[in-house]
Amino acid sequence: MDIEVLKEWPTKWLRRAHVGKAALWGILAALGLAALYPVFFLISGSFMGKDELGEYLGAVISGSHGYAHFPLLPAYPTLRHYVEVFLDSPGFFVMFWNSVKITFGVLAGQLVVGTMAAWGFAKHEFPWKKGFFLLYLILMLLPFQVLMLSNYLVLDKLALTDNLWGIILPGIFSTFPVFIMYRFFRELPDSLLESARLDGAREWQLFFYIGLPIGSSGVIAAMALGFLEYWSLIEQPLTFLKERRLFPLSIFLPDITSVSQSGMAFAASAITFVPALLVFLGGQDYLEQGIMAGAVKE
Repeated sequence: MDIEVLKEWPTKWLRRAHVGKAALWGILAALGLAALYPVFFLISGSFMGKDELGEYLGAVISGSHGYAHFPLLPAYPTLRHYVEVFLDSPGFFVMFWNSVKITFGVLAGQLVVGTMAAWGFAKHEFPWKKGFFLLYLILMLLPFQVLMLSNYLVLDKLALTDNLWGIILPGIFSTFPVFIMYRFFRELPDSLLESARLDGAREWQLFFYIGLPIGSSGVIAAMALGFLEYWSLIEQPLTFLKERRLFPLSIFLPDITSVSQSGMAFAASAITFVPALLVFLGGQDYLEQGIMAGAVKE
C-alpha cells in the first residue's frame, strides 16, 4: 500500500503544481486587465459620439443626477473627435511642438552633460568625489516642490521664467540620468581602459570609443525614462510659464472639462499617449536593465 502511494505521489504533486500555476496566471491576468482598463477606457471614449459620452459621463462632468458608467466598446464609433483635434484645433499643434521642443531639448542636453558627468564619476578620481556624488543623490531624491522656489528665483534672475529654456535648462542638468548611466559605466573593467591607455588612447577616445558603446544600454535607458518624464510635465510649465502659446501638450489636456469637449479630450489624450507607448515598447528591455542597475547597492 505504501509503495502504491509513493508511486502516485509525483503525479499528484505535478497535478497540484499545474493547478497552482494556472491559478497564479489567472490572478495575474485579472490584475493585468484591471491595470489596462484605463487604456481601454481612453481609446473607447475617443471613438464615442458626444451624445453617447454625455449619457455615460454626464453625472461626473456636468453634475447631473445618476451614476457614471462606461462600456468597453462604443455603440456608434466615430472619428469626429480626431478630426476636430487635427483640423479644428490649431492650439493642439502649437502645444504638441512645444512638448517636442522641451522633451528633445532636455534629452539632447542630458546626452551631452549627463553622459560626461556619469563617466567622470564612474571612471575618474578627484577630490571630494564621494561627497559630490552624495550631493547628486540627495538632489535626485528631492521633489520638485522643495526646489520650486529656488529654481523660480534663479530663472527669474536669468529672465527665463516665461521661456521654454526655463524648463529645458534645469532638465538638462538633472541628476537622475547621471545616476542611471553611472551604474553602467561603473561595470566597465578598469583593465580594459588601462590596456587602451597603454596603446596610446586618450581620455576622450576612451569615452567615445569604449565607454559609450559598451554603456549604451544605460544611456538608452536614461533617455527612455527622460522622455516618459518630460513628455508629461505639468508642474514645471504651470510654475515657470505664463503665456498659453508656450504651454506643452500636457497642460492642454486637463483644460477640457465640459461634456461637449470630452470627446476631444479623449482623442487628444490618445494621440498624446501614442509616442510615450512607442518609446516604452521600444526601450522596454533597456528600461528593465536601468531599473535593475539602479537597484544594485554599491
